[in-house]
Amino acid sequence: MKLVIAIINNDDCPTVLSEITKAGFSATKLSTSGGFLRAGNSTLLIGVEEDKVDSLIEIIGKFSCKRKQIVQASTTFNAEFFTSVPVEVNVGGATVFVVDVDKFVKL
Repeated sequence: MKLVIAIINNDDCPTVLSEITKAGFSATKLSTSGGFLRAGNSTLLIGVEEDKVDSLIEIIGKFSCKRKQIVQASTTFNAEFFTSVPVEVNVGGATVFVVDVDKFVKL
């Protein structure tokens, strides 16, 4: 038995949850926030048999899309005034951890 911990963007969460449910997986969703952009994320906790881990990760990857987003960089002092330059960064995608589970009980 494995525990899959998937951290995904909030924008992708409804689709990912829907697709993994259609595939027969159950998940617990936790609302979390990222450190870099302090953006909202969702962390999914999914107990799964070892032979189904790859198919689960494939679904998560297919529906967790990366995209570019414009964010304001830190403010700098320029001669007589403060300026903030927009910067393009990649957001989205998924971070997935797979860990061994000694025991899994669904009550």
